[in-house]
Amino acid sequence: MPASTPAAPSAESIRFDPRILFLSCSARIVERGLEGEPLDLADALPLRDDVSTDEITPLPILTHYDDKLGRYPYTGFKAGEATPIGTDAVRASGIEVVVAGRRYGKGSSREHSPTAEKAAGVRLVIAESFERLYRQNADNIGLFTSTDFGLVARIRGGEAIPVDDLVAGRDALAAAILRSGGLLRFGQRFMRDITVPPEARDAGPRTLFEKIVSRHALATELTQAHPAPGDGAFVRADLRFIHEYYTGMAAHMLHATFGRPLALHDAGSIVVFEDHTSYVAESPAHVRGGLVPNVHRMVEAQREFAAAHGLRSHRTLTEEEAAMDDGTNVAGISHAMVAEHYALPGQLVVGTDSHTPHSGALGCVAFGVGTTDMANAFVTGAVRLTVPQSLKIVLDGALAVGVTAKDVVLHLLALPFVRDGGGVGKVFEFTGDVVRRMTIDERATLTNMTAELGGFTGLVAPDAETVRFLRERRGIDFELEPWMRSDDGAVYARTLHVDGTRIPPMVAAPGDPGNGLPLAAVAQRVRIDIAYGGSCTAGKREDFDHYHAVLRWAADRGLQVAPGVELFLQFGTTAVRDHCVAAGYMNAFERVGARMLQPSCGACGNCGPGGSVRADQVTVSAINRNFPGRGGPGQVWLASPPTVAASAIAGELISFAALQARHP
Repeated sequence: MPASTPAAPSAESIRFDPRILFLSCSARIVERGLEGEPLDLADALPLRDDVSTDEITPLPILTHYDDKLGRYPYTGFKAGEATPIGTDAVRASGIEVVVAGRRYGKGSSREHSPTAEKAAGVRLVIAESFERLYRQNADNIGLFTSTDFGLVARIRGGEAIPVDDLVAGRDALAAAILRSGGLLRFGQRFMRDITVPPEARDAGPRTLFEKIVSRHALATELTQAHPAPGDGAFVRADLRFIHEYYTGMAAHMLHATFGRPLALHDAGSIVVFEDHTSYVAESPAHVRGGLVPNVHRMVEAQREFAAAHGLRSHRTLTEEEAAMDDGTNVAGISHAMVAEHYALPGQLVVGTDSHTPHSGALGCVAFGVGTTDMANAFVTGAVRLTVPQSLKIVLDGALAVGVTAKDVVLHLLALPFVRDGGGVGKVFEFTGDVVRRMTIDERATLTNMTAELGGFTGLVAPDAETVRFLRERRGIDFELEPWMRSDDGAVYARTLHVDGTRIPPMVAAPGDPGNGLPLAAVAQRVRIDIAYGGSCTAGKREDFDHYHAVLRWAADRGLQVAPGVELFLQFGTTAVRDHCVAAGYMNAFERVGARMLQPSCGACGNCGPGGSVRADQVTVSAINRNFPGRGGPGQVWLASPPTVAASAIAGELISFAALQARHP
C-alpha cells in the first residue's frame, strides 16, 4: 500500500471525524468500527478486496433514488459469511471515512452506491484501487476517493487534510470536478460553449479507440481538443441511452439543479429502455421487501420523463402482452438492443449500464456512465472520461468444438494479470484468429464482459463479419472506411497472447467471475437446483442456437430437465425470440420442460424468475457476474450456454460432451 506524501498546505482543507470504518475480512473488526472504537490500519488487516456495488447497495435498494439511500450503504457487505452492517448503521455511527482493499466498487455501474455512502455521511473512501465507474461516479457527486493509505494515520491523528492531498494523482479534470462539488456544478461553470474541433491529422500511429475518441473529443476550458491517455476529456456521443433504474435519479438531479422545464441537448440521440423490471412481481427480493410498488413508481417516473421530452422509448413485454404482440413492439435488454438497432462502426455510444461495451463488437467505442454523467450529458451533450490506455488481447489458434466466447472470457478472468487488476480501467482490444472467426454475437460476449475484466470498454475492429451482420440483421449496407482499424505501431500498455486451442469448457465458482477454472477440474460433483440461460451476455441468437443444440439432442432421446431442477431460458430481445420461433426451436425447449421468459435482464439482476430463494440452492447460470447476493441468496456458478443446458438435463455441472458420453 502506498505511503502518504503530503503536498504543500492548501488554503482549503477538510478535517474528518477520526473514527474510521475498515471494511475488513473480520466481521468483528467492522462491528467495532461501527461502535466507535478507535482502530488503526494494522488492527483491521486483511482488508476485503473486490467489494462490489452489489454489496454496497444490493439491488432492492435501487428502487430509492433520493436521501433514503443513506439508510442502506454496505447492507450487502460480507465479511466471511457474515453481513455485519445493517440498515442505518453507517448513518448512526457518524463515520466519515471508509477504508478497503483492491478493486473497490467493482461490478454494476449503479451510482446509487456512492450516493448512498455520501447520504449516510461518508466523505472519503480510501482503497488500494478503484473500479473506473465507481470512482467516476464518486467524483461526479463530490465524494472523495484516494489510494493513499498514509491518510489513515493523519486522519486518526486529527490532522486537517488539504484538498490538494485528497486529489493528488488525479487528472486535472477529475480534480476540478471534485473542487467544484460535483459534475453538475462543474458543468454550469465550464460547459456552456463546447465544440468538436477538427481531428488532428499529424498524430502518430493510433489505436482504433484513440481514433474514435479523437473524432468525438470536445474543446473546453479545462480539456484538450486531442486528449492522450491519462487526460481528462469530454466527448460528444452519437447515442445516449438510459434505463428505468437510473432515469428517476437523473430527472431528480436535473430538476433540483436546473428547475423546470428542462432543455435537453439533441433529444433525438437519447433512447430510453425498460429492461430490468418486467418480471419484478416474481422477484422474491422485491416481493418480500414490499418494493414492487416502488419499482412501478420508478418505471412511471421514466415514462413521464420520456413523454415530457419526446424521447424514443422501448417498453418491455409482460407475458400477457407478448401473447398479443403484433410484432410492432421491439423490446429487450438495452445494450443488446443498441447493438441490434442503433450502434455503428466508428461511433461513440454511452449508456447507464456497466455492460454498455456490448456494442463494441461492432467496432464502436461504447462505455458505461453513471447517473450524474448521463444527467450532465442530457443537458450539455458532453460525456466525461479519463482517456485510458489500451490492452491488445490476441486470441491465437482456434477454439475446440463446444468451446464458446463465454469460456474464453472466463479463462481471461482467471489469468493472474486480470485477477490482480491489470485490466482495470483499460480498453480491451480483441483480435487474432479466434476473434476473426467469431460471429458478432460471440464477439459481443467478449466486449460485454469487459465489465467483469475491469476494463473501460472492449472493442473489435470492424471487418467483413461486421458488414454481414449489419446487412442481414439490420438491412444496412455499411461501407467500412480505411481508418477503422488500429495502426501498425500503435502503442498498447500490454499485449497478451492467449492460445485458443488450450481453452477448455470453463466455469466460475460462486462469489466472483474471476473464480474461473476448467469444468473438468471441478473436484466434486456439484448438484444444481436452477439452470438459467439468458441476460445480455447469453440471450443472443447464437446463445439460443447453443441452448437448442443441447436441448434438441436431449429431447430426441426422451431426456428432460432433471427432477428437482428448474430451467429458465430468457430471450435477450424480441428479435431473438422471433428467431427461435422461426427456426422451430420452441418445440425442443417445451419438450424438455424449460420455462421460456420474455426479454428482460431478469435473474441476472435478481429481478425475475431464475434467481434462488434459499441459501442452500445452487444455480448454474450463463449470466456475467456472480457476486454475493446477485441472483439470490444461493450459490451461483457461471458457465457457457451449452454447459448450462447440459447441466439442466443432468442435474449437476457437466459439459455437453460429458452428457453425450453418458447417453451414447
